[in-house]
Amino acid sequence: MDTIPDQAMAMAAETPEVNLKDPSLYFNRELSWLEFNRRVLNEARDLRHPLLERVKFLAIFSANLDEFFMIRVSGLKDQIAAGVSAVPADGMTPTQQLDELRARVLPLLRDQRRIFYDEIMPALEAAGIHLLCYDQLAPEECDRLRDYFQAEILPVLTPLAFDPGRPFPHISNLSLNLGVTVRNKEGETRFGRVKVPPSLPRLVPIHDGARFVWLEEVIAANLGVLFPGFEIVEAYTFHVIRDADMEIQEDEAPDLLETIEQSLRQRRFGPVVRLAVDEAMPEAMVKILTENLEVAPGDIYPLSPPLAMASLWALNRLDRPNLKDPPLIPAAPPQLRDLSAAADIFAAIRRGDILLHHPYDSFQPVLDFVHAAAIDPDVLAIKQTLYRVGQNAPVVRALLEAQRNSKQVAVLVELKARFDEESNIGWARALEAEGVHVVYGLLGLKTHSKITLVVRREPGGLRRYLHLSTGNYNAVTAGIYTDLGLFTCDAELGADATELFNTLTGYSTQTYYRSLLVAPTAMRERLLDLIEREIGHRRAGRPAGLIFKMNSLVDERLMRALYRASQAGVPVDLIVRGICCLRPGLPGISDTIRVISIVGRFLEHSRIYYFENGGAVEVYMGSADLMPRNLDRRVEVLFPVKDARIRGYIRRTILEVELSNNVRAHELQPDGFYLRRQPGAGEPVIDSQAWQLAHPTLGGLGAPFK
Repeated sequence: MDTIPDQAMAMAAETPEVNLKDPSLYFNRELSWLEFNRRVLNEARDLRHPLLERVKFLAIFSANLDEFFMIRVSGLKDQIAAGVSAVPADGMTPTQQLDELRARVLPLLRDQRRIFYDEIMPALEAAGIHLLCYDQLAPEECDRLRDYFQAEILPVLTPLAFDPGRPFPHISNLSLNLGVTVRNKEGETRFGRVKVPPSLPRLVPIHDGARFVWLEEVIAANLGVLFPGFEIVEAYTFHVIRDADMEIQEDEAPDLLETIEQSLRQRRFGPVVRLAVDEAMPEAMVKILTENLEVAPGDIYPLSPPLAMASLWALNRLDRPNLKDPPLIPAAPPQLRDLSAAADIFAAIRRGDILLHHPYDSFQPVLDFVHAAAIDPDVLAIKQTLYRVGQNAPVVRALLEAQRNSKQVAVLVELKARFDEESNIGWARALEAEGVHVVYGLLGLKTHSKITLVVRREPGGLRRYLHLSTGNYNAVTAGIYTDLGLFTCDAELGADATELFNTLTGYSTQTYYRSLLVAPTAMRERLLDLIEREIGHRRAGRPAGLIFKMNSLVDERLMRALYRASQAGVPVDLIVRGICCLRPGLPGISDTIRVISIVGRFLEHSRIYYFENGGAVEVYMGSADLMPRNLDRRVEVLFPVKDARIRGYIRRTILEVELSNNVRAHELQPDGFYLRRQPGAGEPVIDSQAWQLAHPTLGGLGAPFK
């Protein structure tokens, strides 16, 4: 890794002092996220993806953007309303950010529609899948759809009038609607609203299953049934996004669970932050919506239909395997195969630490671990943190079984996991009903760490077994997110885990842990120390280097530390999927820093922090990104990888293959834009995710990349 020539270090020493707080050295967080979503959108163009996977990326782009407006754009508006004067490291005020966001978002949305109409639609038609407009249907198809409307759609619809006797109806968050103008017999026109029911298929299949029409068009064609005695003058779609960020005043909420339930209900009624309208909608109708929804002109987005394109996910459910990625068949590490008894998994862990790399490795061993603990008579206690477990949660069922088997079970359920609150409330209640000790974390902090502790009685005394992870205990996302998990019975890590759980469930001011790096108490300071140590190694002529893989890089102090490392000549490779506010490639400041982002079939989610450390390599993995929210406002854990073989595997077979990716990797340029890497002449084509699919980890003992 130590490839920077010695003269670079000498030149760095001669570089004039630079103010590392200069705003020009940093990218804006929100604009950086938009560039990430642009990379997602560009995957829809990539012909190397099967067709329905390209459609999926269009849907993901829309869903991402909706959430961005609900949380980040609404937050900027709140800052303006509150008169917040503080600015991020890049120096942009909230108003400047909103102006620049609109200038970039509207072209992106229009680009999405160009891809859909000019590239995706012709390809779908060539594959025999037809998304039709209502006026393209044959008369007999219209007849069948009219019957379908009467039987399946009409009973669900609620037409709402707006006139002097009836107020403007509430338009809920994320709703797709038809704005309708009707005329009575006296020639007076009125406005009406019809919500497109989210409970019905957005793409209505016509009889052969390969031809579809949009649900809103079926409704629009039958509006006369909803407004009998009125002439239908016009109908246009609009889509509403509201502020969905919940603010929980925990110190004033005696029952956090009930408070969050109330906030979930209120989420539907936040102020509108984006109104997308059919670009053909007349000004008079736009004015009605604008005035009654209290929308600023800058929050209106006129677009060609269809709106709310996240619904394109439905096409991925078509039974067309030739148009999708090959089925994922995850592997099981040899250490965890053919286990015949619950105790066998503990014996396997005693023989050595075991690494799992999801989704390439099966998530089943994690479920087997918790289930084995639930039924093994020698297991005395299970403690676990749950952040996002999903609707169908086998890990929770195993914990319930453990409680019924008289184990001591303690579970921290994070109720404030955004958009998973409702699911987590349900599981918390189910666990409490069985007598499980359920806690909701520390006041003012989200608990984002991923850890399971099992205490087992053995001939030599009690032994603690751990599963530590970068990802959630969610069997569904484990099949689409890349994450790393470690089974270990290391005594120091077990002792640290016990003390961490005692902090989460009881009273403690502990800040020191033997092996774990824990936020918000000491993680940032320890990471800063480790970066400074690499600088010291470089200056002393010892091997030095940093490879950090994460979702986002925003924290200003850590970015300044990385700049200092680069100025000292330390090679710094950053694999940052999403937001990166650091500016690479600046002469005398970040010459040795390279930043890549990988967007592919799976969502890159693992966090790895690699330190060359003069040749005595250290590697940490865990739940934390380098963001103020992770380091200051969450309980996060980074855990060391103590097994030298696994450390070598992570370096040679995960990090090196990702850094060599020349198919799905995009490299960040000094101007803030990303260039997609392409294989050079004679270079092998390297797609890191495809490579990982073809090369099992073998529990952390697999073949090296090079």
